[in-house]
Amino acid sequence: MKMFRFFTIFLLMMFGNIVFSQTVNAASEIKVQSKKLQKAFDSKDEALQADSYYNIGETFFNDGNFQKSEEYYSKAKNIYEKLNDKPNIEKVSRKLAQSQEKQNKITPAINNYSRAAEVSLPKSKAVNSNDVTRLSTNSSSVKEDAILSNIQLNENEKNNGDLAASYSQMADVNIQQKDIPRAEKNLNDAYKISKKEAPQQALEINQKLTDFYVENKKFDKAIEAKKTVLKEDFVKGNSQKEVEQIRELADIYIKKNDPQEAINLLKKSYGIALDKGHTLEAQKSVKKLDSLYNVSGNTNASVQLYRDFLGKLPDLVSKDKSLIDNKILEDTEQRIAQLEQEKKLKDELIRKKNLFNYSLIFALIILIGLIIFIFRTLKKVQIKNKKIALQSLRREMNPHFIFNSLNSVNHFIATNNELEANQYLTKFSKLMRGVMENSTEDFIPFQQELDLLQNYLALEKTRFADKFDYEIDVDESLNTHSLKVPGMLVQPFLENAIWHGLRYRTTKGFLKLSFEKQNQYLKITIEDNGIGIGESKKLKTEHQKNREGRGMKNTLERIALLNDLYQQEIQCKITDKKDMQGVSVEISYKLVNK
Repeated sequence: MKMFRFFTIFLLMMFGNIVFSQTVNAASEIKVQSKKLQKAFDSKDEALQADSYYNIGETFFNDGNFQKSEEYYSKAKNIYEKLNDKPNIEKVSRKLAQSQEKQNKITPAINNYSRAAEVSLPKSKAVNSNDVTRLSTNSSSVKEDAILSNIQLNENEKNNGDLAASYSQMADVNIQQKDIPRAEKNLNDAYKISKKEAPQQALEINQKLTDFYVENKKFDKAIEAKKTVLKEDFVKGNSQKEVEQIRELADIYIKKNDPQEAINLLKKSYGIALDKGHTLEAQKSVKKLDSLYNVSGNTNASVQLYRDFLGKLPDLVSKDKSLIDNKILEDTEQRIAQLEQEKKLKDELIRKKNLFNYSLIFALIILIGLIIFIFRTLKKVQIKNKKIALQSLRREMNPHFIFNSLNSVNHFIATNNELEANQYLTKFSKLMRGVMENSTEDFIPFQQELDLLQNYLALEKTRFADKFDYEIDVDESLNTHSLKVPGMLVQPFLENAIWHGLRYRTTKGFLKLSFEKQNQYLKITIEDNGIGIGESKKLKTEHQKNREGRGMKNTLERIALLNDLYQQEIQCKITDKKDMQGVSVEISYKLVNK
C-alpha cells in the first residue's frame, strides 16, 4: 500500500512540476506580445519594446503571477526611464510597486511608489504619495488617513481597481485596530467593486474575507462568502477556478470539523477536474481526499481513489489543454529570452564596431593633425629660411660697385680734387644709408626706391661724366607714396647697363629708366645704347667670363624668392636691341598697395 501510494505521489509530483496555473488567455496573449516584441527588436523601436514588456507584465499580473509581472514591469520601466517617458514611467512604476507589495517586498515597493509620485501629475502624485505613507508608517491612524485619501481620489477618478484595493487595505488596518465590523464591511465593499472588472482581484479579496471569518471562528459566514463566489459568472465560466474555490470551501469545512461535507466537496472538485481535464487540480483534490481518508482510517477508499486516478490519468492528460498552453508559454518565454540575448549580442557587436570606428577616426584625425602640423611647421621653416635668404640678399651691395666707388674717391683725392671727392662721398654715403635703412623690408615705398635709383645714377654719372646721360620717366597715374615695390631690384640692371655697355662707348651714350602702369602690373623698362651683350662678352677677361656678376645673381635669386613668398609674378626679360646698338631690359610685376 505504501509503495503504491509513493508511486502515485511521484506521478503527481511529476505532473505538478510541469503544470502551473496559467489560463489559456494568458498564454495566447503573451504569445501575441512576444511577436510584437520581436518586431520591436527588428525595427529597433525601444518604445514598442517597452510597451510589449508592459503588456506581458500586465497579463501575468491579472493572472496572479506577481513574480513574473515584476520581472516584465522592471524591463519596461528600464526602457521608459531611458526614453524619459514620464507618463509611462508613472504607470509602470505603480504597477511594479503593486506586484512587489503582493509579494511582501515592501522596501522596493516604496521606492517604486515614490518614483511614480515624482513623475506623475498632481492627482496621481497624491495617490502614489499616500501609498508611500501607507507602507512606510507603523501608525494605524496614519495608514488610515492615507487610505481614506486614496479612496476619495479613486472614487472621483472612478478607478475601481485601485478603489477595491484601497478598501481591502483599509480592512487590514481595521483588523489591526480589532475593528471587526468595519473590516468585514470594507472587505465586502472591496469584493463588490472588484468582481465587476477584476475577477482575479475579487477572488483574492474573497479569500482574504473567508480567512478573516475563519480566524474569527465565523465558519458559517466563511462558507456563505465562498458559496457566494461560486455563484459568480467569472467562476462558473472557468472550470479551473471553480475547482479551486470548491476545494477552498472544503478546507473551511475541515476547519469547522465537518470532514464528511469536505469529502463530498472534494469528490465534486475531483470529478469536475477529471471531466474538464485539469490534471493539477485533480492531483490536489486527490491528495486532500487521501489525507481525510487516512484520518478516518478508511484505507480502502484511499486505495480505490488512487487506482481510479491512475486509471484515468492518461485520458486526463490528453484532455488537459493547460499542458499545451503552459508548454506554449514556456516556449514563448524562452523565445523572449533568446530575443533579448540576440539584442544584447547585437548591441555589444555594434558597440565594439562603433568603438573601433571611433578609435580609427580618432587615430586618423590625430595622424592628419600631426601631418598638418608637420607640414605647417616645415612650411613656416621654409618661409622663414626664404625670408632670411631674401634679407641677406637685400643687404648685399655689389662688391664690385663698392670697390669701384672707393677707387673713384681715391682718384679724386690723388688728383687733389677734394671738392669732387667730398661730393662723391656725400652721395655714396646717402645711397648706402638708404640701402641699409630699407634692408629689413621686402617692399619699400615707390618714392624711396626712386630716390635711391636717382642717387645711384648720380654717383655713376659723377664717375663716368663723359660716358652717358640718363633720364627717369615715371607714369603720372602711379601713386608714388602708397605704391610699394621691392627695394633696389632695378639697381643691378642699371649697373650692368653702365659698366658693361655705356662705359665702353667712344662717344657719350644715353640711359633711359621708365616706370609705366599697365592694368594691375608695373612695367619697368631700362634702355641703353651701349655696345650690347655680344660685344660686352668679347671684351671680358677670362677671369670675368668664369665669374658671374654677383649683383645679377643676387637679383635673380631675389626675384625667385619674391615670386615664391608673395606670388608677385615678377618677370624679367633682357635682350639686345634689333635695329640699333644697346640692350633693353623689361621687368613687370603685380602692383602692391600697402
